[in-house]
This record gives sequence, structure tokens and C-alpha cells, in this order.
Amino acid sequence: MDTSAIFKAYDVRGTYPDQLNEDVARAVGSAFATFASVSTILMARDMRPSGPSLSQAFAEGARAVGVAVTDLGLASTDFIYFAAGYLDAPGAMFTASHNPAKYNGIKLCLAGAKPIGVETGLAQIEELTKKFLKEPATGDLAPLTTRDLMDEWVSHVHSFIDLSKLRPLKVVADTANGMGGFVVPKVFKGLPFSVDILFEELDGTFPNHPADPLNPANLVDLQRQIKEEGADIGLAFDGDADRVFLIDEKGHSISGSTTTALVAKALLAKNPGATILYNLICSKAVPEVILENGGVPVRTRVGHSFIKKVMADTNAIFGGEHSGHYYYRDNYHADSGIITAMIVLELMSITGQTLSDLVAPLVRYADSGEINSKVEDPHATVKRITAMLAKSGVKVDELDGLTADYGDWWFNLRPSNTEPLLRLNVEAANAELCDEHVHEVLDMFKGA
Repeated sequence: MDTSAIFKAYDVRGTYPDQLNEDVARAVGSAFATFASVSTILMARDMRPSGPSLSQAFAEGARAVGVAVTDLGLASTDFIYFAAGYLDAPGAMFTASHNPAKYNGIKLCLAGAKPIGVETGLAQIEELTKKFLKEPATGDLAPLTTRDLMDEWVSHVHSFIDLSKLRPLKVVADTANGMGGFVVPKVFKGLPFSVDILFEELDGTFPNHPADPLNPANLVDLQRQIKEEGADIGLAFDGDADRVFLIDEKGHSISGSTTTALVAKALLAKNPGATILYNLICSKAVPEVILENGGVPVRTRVGHSFIKKVMADTNAIFGGEHSGHYYYRDNYHADSGIITAMIVLELMSITGQTLSDLVAPLVRYADSGEINSKVEDPHATVKRITAMLAKSGVKVDELDGLTADYGDWWFNLRPSNTEPLLRLNVEAANAELCDEHVHEVLDMFKGA
């Protein structure tokens, strides 16, 4: 079988059962257990219908090479990162995040929630998977146990805020039939919030709308409910609930960049002078806000494995991505949507301000969002445009693809890790100028 279709930059992901089936999951289990070289690994899954059989096969594969498996059951992805840190053991999460129902996947991490990507072990795990697909492990099965860590997880999430500062707020959460419907009620229990959960039932067929809050069409139900109820805030979770997107009391969506700036400001009030990370497609407003609040901004590549490494290297307390991933030093450098939601609710409680008032000073520029274009050779195209701009005196850097900074506007152009695509992000002073510059950059590689 061709495993290249399912081994991505940061995880294993594919359609079930043609690309990712029980035989493949069993081989990945043997491969991961062999690579991790430990006595026990952790395992959890989201609500997708194929999750139980795939995770069971994975566990059999790991156990067949002599490694015990602790099954943590249903969970969000940020929960497995917590468990890998809390129990100091490698973890495997069965999820395809925001992808449609026909997909499933496996996110892997080492003990302490250390990330695994192509450059940090996933390539070796793929090679081992190929080996175990040809010759499945046949040893005596090591033990399989179950464990419930949900109370410990909830206490951990609550530790990021002062519970005594919380005040009654109306919250609407759209969990899109994903794992947010499992996690949100547990975390919010006993807190002074009125919480209305849309599509709480766990259903991996996503009968109401896809669990992808990056698509504005999937926010319509939540925006309507906020206005009807007069709610203070809306929380939109993706399928595995490791990402959250904020909607203000007027029904306006808050970008990942603005949320990064908002959380950075809140954390710097408690941790003066701290280092904060932001990825290079975040708004320029993010480093501005960090500096204005006495912090040290550090720019990173896109992607959790890079951010987690830089966080460990710099002892940064927080890092944000425009895509809605928010990382915390005290969460084993891992990202969490629900911790982010708690910090924002605490900030609203302390200040007494509406969410729209809190973010108003942080929204300073207009951005294009990510625009994907098919080109024959993305890397060669980026190289050609980089050379062309450098020759013309434009300020460029190649931290991740190409970033060109013209002073009053900038763009980043990155090749996709998995497809013949170029990903373009543009930011300018206003929407009209942003649109003009988008066409200007697209013209640079049209027909390339």
C-alpha cells in the first residue's frame, strides 16, 4: 500500500476505509510503539464512527510489539496533549479534526507532549509502518488498560484563570457535533456562566454543518443564536476541539490574529516582560500589541512542531497562530481551544467590557485570508519571485516561504506541504488596498 497518501507533514490522515483502515492502523500502532521505545503509550479518539475499530487495531499493533496501551476513551486533541504531559508518556489521538466524515487520522506526540512531524520522527514511523504492513507483528499482546483523566484535565484548564474573578456571562458554544460537545459541559460545570451548546450530540457524520469554523458558512447558526439570546460571546470549536474561534456579542467573527493579541495582552498583565510567539501570517498588530504591553514578540514559522520548539527554546508563555491554534507554556507547550476560551472569559469578567470593545483597539489592518492557487512547481515559483523582489530592493525574508514587506503592506507566499498549491496571505491598511495588492501578487506568478 502507498502510505505517502496518508502521512502528512504533522499527522496521519486519509479517507476510511480505502486509505486508512484497520490494517494500516495496526501497522501504525506497531511502528509508533517501536519508534517511541517506551513501556506504555496513551490513546484517545474523537466521535467519528470509524474511531473505535481503528483505535482498537492501533492498540493491537502496539501491544504486539510488547508495548502496553492505556486507553483514555473519548477526548479532544488538547486533552491527549495534556495527558502526554501529565503522565509523561507518548500519545496517539484518532481524529481528522475539521475534515469531512469520510476521513479519519492519527495525531502523535512523544512523552511530555513533544510534537512529532516529518522532521521529528513521522518519516521514520512511516518507514516502520511499511515494514509492519508487509510483516505484521505477532508477539504476545502487552496489557490494555483504561483510565479516566477528565477531572484532572478540567482542574488543569481551570488553573489558567482565577475562578473567583468570573462573573455571570451568557455564552453560546457551537460544537458542531464534535468533541466540544463532550468537553465544554465538563469544563463549564460549576462556573457562573449561562451556557447554551449548539449541536452538542457527538456525531461524526456532522449532520448539521461541517466542523470547520474557518469557513464563515459554518458560523451562521452560532451568529444567529448569539443575537437571538443577547449572548456576550460565541465559541466555535472544530471537530477535535483543539481550536476555538470567538464571535462577539454583535455576531462578528474575531480573527485568530486578533485573538492572539487579546490573549497576549491578558497574559502580559499577569506576566510582565514575558516572551510571546506569533506565526508569520499573523497581523502586524500582534507584535505591536505585545510590545505596547511590555512583552517580547518572537516571530515563528507556521505549524505546531516549529512553534512548540521555539516556545521551549525561548521559554515563551504563549504563542498564537492566525489559524486558531493557541499554545501555552504551562500546557506542555501544546495548544488548547478551551484554555483560550477560559482566558478570554476571565478577561471579560475582570474588565466588564464587551468582547467587541476589548478587540476594537487590536484590529488595525485588513487581511486577505489565505488564498490557495494551483501552480505546477510551488517551490520554484516562490524561489523565482523571491529573487525578483530581492533584486528590486523589496525587504524579503525566507523564514517560511517568502515574506515581502513593503512597509505599508506585506504578503507571505508559502508552498503547501501536501499539494501543488501556493498559499497567499496579504495585509494592508484597508480592505480596498488589500484587494489591490492581492491581485498584484497573483499577477506575479500567474501562469508560472
